[in-house]
Amino acid sequence: MQNLHIKRPQEPKQASQYRGRFAPSPSGLLHFGSLISALASFLDAKSFINDNGQQGKWLIRIEDIDPPREQQGASTAILTSLEAYGLHWDETELYQSDQSQYYRDILANLAQQELSYFCQCTRAQIKSIGGIYQGHCRRVNHPEKNSAIRLVNHYGLHQFDDIFQGSVVCDQALANEDFIIHRKDGLFAYQLAVVADDIAQGITHVVRGCDLLEPTARQLTLFQTLNNSFLKCNTPLFGHIPLAITSDGYKLSKQNKAPAIDNDKPQPALIAALKFLGQSPVAELTSASVEEIIQWAINHWQRSLVPNTVEINID
Repeated sequence: MQNLHIKRPQEPKQASQYRGRFAPSPSGLLHFGSLISALASFLDAKSFINDNGQQGKWLIRIEDIDPPREQQGASTAILTSLEAYGLHWDETELYQSDQSQYYRDILANLAQQELSYFCQCTRAQIKSIGGIYQGHCRRVNHPEKNSAIRLVNHYGLHQFDDIFQGSVVCDQALANEDFIIHRKDGLFAYQLAVVADDIAQGITHVVRGCDLLEPTARQLTLFQTLNNSFLKCNTPLFGHIPLAITSDGYKLSKQNKAPAIDNDKPQPALIAALKFLGQSPVAELTSASVEEIIQWAINHWQRSLVPNTVEINID
């Protein structure tokens, strides 16, 4: 993320409604890093009250579109952990594995409007020309077999206003790239699925980790492409919180085998997560129930206290 430029935000204007979401992948159990993201997105939603006195909604989406990476039983275990930590969602959870026809319909419409094309370039070929795809296959009529599908990128959006990080400017060359929306192995690409489901769930605010700052630029491009063609939609506001980093410089992640959070003793991890997010929990919370900690956190949530740094060392 060395090509990102970030400027501290001003207070955003109040929206008329709030529909947030937490969207874990079932490639493993929840760890402290994912708890931070879940808690931040939950608190930002639940602390929201509009002019009509309506509280924000918080939804759950299980991003299970990559079966080779999924861990058996992880989806259920994730939901169990969220409940143990007092993070209760407002509507029936959505599973991306149930959305395949919806994704296919979007792909078909993009193809019909000549907003996508088949590509057979390999990662090695792209790396050999500098790592940025140059649109070679736009001019080649490849068959569907053994091809990925790329979006015709007319917009190349590379700058956006972030709830926590302020003005974010990404690598413009990367933002201009025709990115993959359906993989060569037949799986739907993350960029397609996440945007499609944010539209389907009516998401207005996305709060997540800073590792997704650059993908946000691509998602904004896809939102604009869909909105200007056949799928009218509102683009969410995005907010990215710091990543929890070990002393060795590793992000807490399932790939790095970060330990799972303890469902039997959620209070210490909740308090640690609040501290990580700059919220300064009071000492009395150390002996409080999960429900009391969560209610205190909702009542005292302040966006301006969240650090506007990409990473924080937790060791």
